[in-house]
Amino acid sequence: MDDQLIRIPYAVTAGDEFQTLAARLDRIPSLILDLRRRLYSFRLRIGIGIGRVEGPIRAPVNRVSGTAFELARAAINQVKTSRKYPTLTVFRSGRADFDETANLIYGLHDTLLQQITGKQWETIAMYFLKKRVDRTATALSVDISTASRNLKRGYFWQLEDTSLIMSNIIRRTFL
Repeated sequence: MDDQLIRIPYAVTAGDEFQTLAARLDRIPSLILDLRRRLYSFRLRIGIGIGRVEGPIRAPVNRVSGTAFELARAAINQVKTSRKYPTLTVFRSGRADFDETANLIYGLHDTLLQQITGKQWETIAMYFLKKRVDRTATALSVDISTASRNLKRGYFWQLEDTSLIMSNIIRRTFL
């Protein structure tokens, strides 16, 4: 995991659930994308709470409290009960305008995520390491055109843009 994304190590809190604190609010979208690429074989449900964190911030994270954690729990419950369309990511911040925008963007984002194949995720994961399509192709022993096509059909550029734009939205809203 990129040390620049999280503030304290993950803590497993209930068997298949884990928590952490983002290093900075505007890194949350990068953290989401990093989790998705690293754990692509799992159908991760992610609830993000943006709010106060109370008490000393130290491991384990499940001993830290505050509205951020309460909002994250409400967000994950919303993910679990969403019926309109398959939502995998929900934000709760107590700011309706932000939540509405972020949840719409990630609702569309999650629709794309569910279309990505294993091979496309492998290409995306390798691209994160190599930073160039030609190096990604070499590492995967495929043609450059195959690597490029896997990134395009795997919606990589949309996923990356979502992360960048949501970081900007978070900065404008909260920082």
